[in-house]
Amino acid sequence: MRLVCATHGHCFDGLASAVVFTRLAQALNPKLEFEYHGCGYGIGQKRPGAAMLNGDENAILDYRFDTASSLTWFFDHHRTTFLDDEHQRVFEERKGSSRYFFDPEYSSCTKLIADVARTQFSHSFDDLEELVHWADVIDSARFESAAQAANRDHPVLKMASVVEHFGDDKLLRRLIRELLTKPLSEVASARALQERYTPLGERHERFVERVRTRSVKRGRVILCDLTDAVVDVIGKFSTYALYPESEYSVIVGLLSNGIKISVGFNPWAGAERNVDISAICARWGGGGHPFVGGISFQKSDLEKARLVASQIADELAG
Repeated sequence: MRLVCATHGHCFDGLASAVVFTRLAQALNPKLEFEYHGCGYGIGQKRPGAAMLNGDENAILDYRFDTASSLTWFFDHHRTTFLDDEHQRVFEERKGSSRYFFDPEYSSCTKLIADVARTQFSHSFDDLEELVHWADVIDSARFESAAQAANRDHPVLKMASVVEHFGDDKLLRRLIRELLTKPLSEVASARALQERYTPLGERHERFVERVRTRSVKRGRVILCDLTDAVVDVIGKFSTYALYPESEYSVIVGLLSNGIKISVGFNPWAGAERNVDISAICARWGGGGHPFVGGISFQKSDLEKARLVASQIADELAG
């Protein structure tokens, strides 16, 4: 039997979710053969649907719900997982199958899958505990400080950066195979993976300098416009490290394939979050979590993206 697994691509939690889910599916049916697809919300990225979900079994992990009748497994923790009321209605109708799981209170989809495997299917994977731990830390930004979050000295954090920037289907498949048989620490420390991070580290330093020179304060918000030149790497915690007193950040960046607005809450500023960022991003077709979210635009919508970023910054500053 063939199981098609559509997971959040270019995302460490999406990668880790696919590993833990694969282990669960194998425990339930050792004869399964797996096909993996990395999906995203950006311009030109793949999205799961009936055409992709054509296996004997089909799963969506760490990604928005799809109503395809062929979908047999679903795990997600994003508050914006349902595109509209109809998608949520279909989910509610099907979740009685015991293979549809959605819980926005979870800090990572990987942990959700691991907990469901243990509580619903009586399968625990002790050898994957390190992977589950790091996926939870990275996806929920549970670092001690913004400086620590922005630091990439640890091999696993370097690996996460490589996945975010180079995580196409080929790399996704290779890393899933390795993580199913080797400890995370061993996979992350491999010379080839660490060497692949080297140019990212250099780009990150240039990115931080651009953020420093192109950021403006709007009350408790840092608004950073990086649309003057293509951004080849985005350090999502850089604004908090540079401006530790800021409570929110809004970055609008010009990418090679479009424009992206990244919105985030600074958990190290000592303030209480009083908005749901995912709900704000959803107004323009984006999504995410209450504390972080994103919106994608076509390159031709540059002025619109700038305007939206400015409006969001004003709203958060209010």
